Amino acid sequence: MNKTALEKVSLTVRALSMDAIQKANSGHPGLPLGAAELGAILYGEILRHDPEDPQWADRDRFVLSAGHGSMFLYSLLHLSGYPVSLEDIKNFRQVGSVCAGHPEYGSIPGIETTTGPLGQGIATAVGMAIAETQLAARFNTAKYPLVNHYTYTLAGDGCLQEGVAAEASSLAGHLGLGKLIAFYDSNKITIDGSTDLSFTDDVAKRYEAYGWQVLKGSMYNFEEIARLVAEAKGETKKPSLIILESIIGKGAPNKQGTSGVHGSPLGPEEVSAARKQLGIPGDFYVAPEAVAYFTAKKAEWKKTRQAWLDHFAAWSKENPEKRKEWDLFFSGQAVPVALPPFAVGDKIATRTASNKVLVAVAKANANLVGGSADLQGPNAVALPDVGVYSSSNPGGRYIHFGIREHAMAAISNGIQLHGGLRAFCATFLVFADYLRPALRLSALMGQPVVYVLTHDSIFIGEDGPTHQPIEHLASLRAMPKVRLLRPADAEETAEAWMMAMERTDGPTALILTRQNVTVFPKADADWKNTIRTGAYIAKKPQGKPDVVVIATGSEVSMAL
Repeated sequence: MNKTALEKVSLTVRALSMDAIQKANSGHPGLPLGAAELGAILYGEILRHDPEDPQWADRDRFVLSAGHGSMFLYSLLHLSGYPVSLEDIKNFRQVGSVCAGHPEYGSIPGIETTTGPLGQGIATAVGMAIAETQLAARFNTAKYPLVNHYTYTLAGDGCLQEGVAAEASSLAGHLGLGKLIAFYDSNKITIDGSTDLSFTDDVAKRYEAYGWQVLKGSMYNFEEIARLVAEAKGETKKPSLIILESIIGKGAPNKQGTSGVHGSPLGPEEVSAARKQLGIPGDFYVAPEAVAYFTAKKAEWKKTRQAWLDHFAAWSKENPEKRKEWDLFFSGQAVPVALPPFAVGDKIATRTASNKVLVAVAKANANLVGGSADLQGPNAVALPDVGVYSSSNPGGRYIHFGIREHAMAAISNGIQLHGGLRAFCATFLVFADYLRPALRLSALMGQPVVYVLTHDSIFIGEDGPTHQPIEHLASLRAMPKVRLLRPADAEETAEAWMMAMERTDGPTALILTRQNVTVFPKADADWKNTIRTGAYIAKKPQGKPDVVVIATGSEVSMAL
C-alpha cells in the first residue's frame, strides 16, 4: 500500500470536489471532503474492477447511497480511468453534463445505479448482493468460481434514518448476505445541524440486531480501513457494516464539522483558506502522484480481469450448456413462452390467470427472480418449482421479501441492475404508494422490473376504503416511462405478461383483479398485436355509433 500516493488521491478528491461545487455554485462538499480517504483506498486498493471494461460481469459493485456526495464519485472515476474528463468535472451540475447533481445510471460507465433519494442505494446494493449469490449458485463449479465478487455501498446519517434502509438492512441480515459490505460515514451532521436533534440511535446495536457484523474505525487511517475490509470479508455468513468516524467537510478550516458544509458551496474565501491549509496550488488541481498511482494500477487491474477471462474461456469449454445459458441470461432477452390456454366464457380473476402465465414464464426463463411482500397467495405469485431463496438455498428463485414493500422494489432494482437476471415483485395495488420512490427509479434508469399489483378497484369491497385503490391508476400513469397494463380478462393478462417480458427499457405495472371476470370474444382478429398500441376495439357496432364506450380492466366486462 502506497500511503503517500493515497494521500495525494485524497487531496485531489478534495480539490476537485470543492472547485467543481464552487464553480457550479451548488452542490454538497461535505461528504467528498469528509470521506476522501475512503474513496482513495476503495478505488485504489479494495475494489476489484477495471475501467477498461466497466461492464465486466465479475467486477465488484460500488453504490454511493449518499448520492448528494456525487463529486466524491466523479473525482474517483476520473482519477481511476473511467471516461470522465476534467472538463466534465468543470461542468458539474450544468445542463447536458454527464456529471449531474446526483449520480445517474447510464450517464457514465462506472455508475452502477441512480442515487439521490436517501436510503435507496443501500437497498439497491442488497439486491445486487442477492443477484451475486443467485448467479454463483447457478454457474459456479468447484474448479471455476466464475461469480465471486463483493457489493460495497457508502451511506451517511441520512441514509440510515430512512425507512427503506431499515427494511433492506433487516432483510439482508436475515438472508446472511456475506458479500455485502456497507461503509457508514458517521459525521453526525445533517442539513438542520447535529444528528442529536433527531437521530440518537445506537446504529451499531441496531445493525447487530439485524444480524450484521459491525466494525468500527477511523475514516482517516488507510491501514485500519484495509484491515476492517479484510475482517468483513472474513465473515461469510453476515453482511458487514463498517462505521467510520469522520469530520464532514474535512479540510475546510472554518466550516468543517458544521452543517454549513453539508449542502452549500464553501464560498471563495473558504476555498482559498482550504487550499492554503491543504497545500493545493490552484484551481481543479490533480496531483501528479495521484495520476501516476492510478496509471500504475491499470496493468494490475487488467491482469486480474484477464485471469478471469481465461477461467471463463476454460469453463465455457468444459461446460458448453452452462455457457449457452450464461449468454442467454446476460443478453437481457426473454425466452418465448408456451402460454396456458383460456377459453371464451371462462370466469377467472386476472390475478389467477397471471399466476398460470407466471409459472410458464418462470419455467421458460430460468433467470426470472422475484417474490411478494408477504402476499404470495393473495397476489397469486407462487412458483412451486423454483425453490425459495435463502442463505442455505441461494439458487432459489422465489424471494420472501416480508412486509417491506419499499425495500422489495429497490432490491428488485438492484437485482435487475446487476445483470444476468430479470426481476419481478408483487403487492396490492393500493400499497404501490409504499414503493413509489423505487418504482420511480426503475423508470428513471430504464430497468424492466415487472410490478404485479393485484386487488384492483373497489371490488376489494369488504376491506374498506383503506384497501380500495381509487387514485392509484392515475398516479402511476402520470409517472414517465412506467408502462401500466390493466388487462380485462385472462387472455389479455397473458399478453400483458408477454409485453412486460419483451420490454427492456423500463418497468411494467400489471394491474390485476381479485374478482372473477369473464373471457370475452375479441372482435379484432389481430388484437394481440393491436393491444401493443395501447387499445383495441372489443366490440364493433352494427352501424354508425351514437357513443363510444372506453374501458379498461374489469370495467370492460361491464361495458360489454
